[in-house]
Amino acid sequence: MEPQDVDLSVPFGPLTLPNPLTTASGCAGYGRELAKFVPLDALGSVTTKTIMPYPRSGLATPRMAETPSGMLNGIGLQGAGVAAFVQQELPWLAERGARVLVSIAGSRLEEFVEVAEQLNGQPGVIGLEVNISCPNVADRGLVFACNPATSYDVVRATREVTDSALPVYAKLSPDVTSITEIAAACVEAGADGLSMINTTLGLVIDLDTGRPVLAGGTGGLSGPAVRPIAVRCVHQVHAAMAAGRIPPVPILGMGGIRTGRDALEFAMAGASGVAVGTTLFHDPAAPLRILDELRGELAARGFAKYTDAVGYAHRPVTA
Repeated sequence: MEPQDVDLSVPFGPLTLPNPLTTASGCAGYGRELAKFVPLDALGSVTTKTIMPYPRSGLATPRMAETPSGMLNGIGLQGAGVAAFVQQELPWLAERGARVLVSIAGSRLEEFVEVAEQLNGQPGVIGLEVNISCPNVADRGLVFACNPATSYDVVRATREVTDSALPVYAKLSPDVTSITEIAAACVEAGADGLSMINTTLGLVIDLDTGRPVLAGGTGGLSGPAVRPIAVRCVHQVHAAMAAGRIPPVPILGMGGIRTGRDALEFAMAGASGVAVGTTLFHDPAAPLRILDELRGELAARGFAKYTDAVGYAHRPVTA
């Protein structure tokens, strides 16, 4: 098997994408900076930073800190709002042939619905990633994704106002007791897929000041440090699907992917697609390198197609 002969195409709703790789939300903005290093149409898709119904300035600085094998961020969902995104960013992305997976969020259920309605039917949008891992203001600052009922409500409401042919993915938090329980609620609500995982909550303290480094205190930990957590979550949810406890839907795996080997590990755990995030900050050309490495890793193990490797770690044990 030669690397160039490996088929990386993957299904995504009614579409077939050229490869399984996308960007992780928040790590490539709306694609303008990344386009200087990578042709956006060369990626399977581009996942945007999270869009909310209104402009949002985010949290005070400092809001990023380097950690061992990772990064802590407390950006606070900064953005221009859905109207500006539709008017300014989507046309630009469409001109470059990008297949756009839009991350959406709200501080309450009605805001998710508002954003979804404005994005429904927009050219170039191939799916919505519902970021239920953001603060739920209506529920005293809790996170939607930490409760099966609120997760269900948001996904259901989003699914009801969007075209049935437009895939809706729910983005799950690892900071829960049972991620399979949350996954099951999202799928029951109509999620066409699951994005796993969002960052995990962390804290860094400055020993000179004796205070947290980030202005907001805690932040989301990402990068290679969280990869074993992310792989575990993907593996658990895929296993639950294989066992019939959750109806099977595609999983978009993310968390510390730097190489083709990392991407293949997620695939074997059960990820139908992979997202590259934190590594883009120091290596913005990483997506094309990772795709080349992934072809090589698949070929070396005799996989003719990426899809043949999905869930490979769950195959029955033979004597």
